[in-house]
Amino acid sequence: QVQLVESGGGLVQPGGSLRLSCAASGRIFSSYSIGWFRQAVGKEREFVAAIGSFTGLTTYYSDFAKGRFTISRDNARNTVYLQMNNLKPQDTAVYYCSAILGRWQGKPDYWGQGTQVTVSS
Repeated sequence: QVQLVESGGGLVQPGGSLRLSCAASGRIFSSYSIGWFRQAVGKEREFVAAIGSFTGLTTYYSDFAKGRFTISRDNARNTVYLQMNNLKPQDTAVYYCSAILGRWQGKPDYWGQGTQVTVSS
């Protein structure tokens, strides 16, 4: 089992950047693929990005994240990061990290509590 805690959210102006962190407990963190999802008010939760287990060489991005967001992992720190650049008001949402043991399959078994990202001038 793994527990996930997100941090790094906040208020940022359009065009600004934020780096979200997902810190995980557990001794086998590297065995988990980690994904980020987001949910805006009144909308369904949607996929943002994911990174494969172990080396993290495999990454996945939604169309809106490509070219602006970068996912990475530091297994020594049990942490996955989501670097978000050129943020837009439509990026405003609660961002959740999630985990799947093994290969990323899009249906996480574990979820964090979320961190709020607000993009506004």
